[in-house]
Amino acid sequence: MGFVKKHDKPYFQDRRSIKRDYEGLKKQLNDPDPSVRRWAAKDIVSYSGASLALVERLKKEPCRDVREAIFTSLIHIKDEVALEGLIECLRSEEASVRNESIEAIKLLSEEAEPLMKRLLHDADTDVRIFAVNIMESLKHPDVEDWLIDVLNRDTDINVCASAADLLAEVGTEKSIKPLKGLLDRFSEEPYIKFVVETAIRRISNE
Repeated sequence: MGFVKKHDKPYFQDRRSIKRDYEGLKKQLNDPDPSVRRWAAKDIVSYSGASLALVERLKKEPCRDVREAIFTSLIHIKDEVALEGLIECLRSEEASVRNESIEAIKLLSEEAEPLMKRLLHDADTDVRIFAVNIMESLKHPDVEDWLIDVLNRDTDINVCASAADLLAEVGTEKSIKPLKGLLDRFSEEPYIKFVVETAIRRISNE
């Protein structure tokens, strides 16, 4: 019985050398080998239409390393399709996909403002809560104003509680009046009373 001759280069390097144009990379996004898919996700970013191909692959990608490469590429591209893809991942039934999308969105800079405003007005309560959680890591000067808007406008107790809880960490004196207004709106809810009073106490340094 003879031995199969070993390749001089690793398999994924051989596969990576196959036709590095958009159609070739798009095809490799569906390759059986995760290493090939990961390299394709990285290399396709410079081509028009890349975000659409990446989002389509992301919907069915089982490998975490490949998903990480796709998320990184989508954050690099940052066009409308890429951002919509990130939002859709927040609705995924897979907790790992939701969490990876949250971590990716946290890396946005100038795109953060329009995206956060959309997320905070989303019809899905869970998405609005995710948006508040994302704000905890955003270095954006309007975070407190966005949270105050949540307190004044949102009708869901869990979304408002999340916003009040974060204001305990980032809020200033201008948050105190909206926090008291939230307490008036949910006066029968012990948890809101606890969160609001905690936030006001921390903001006031009491």
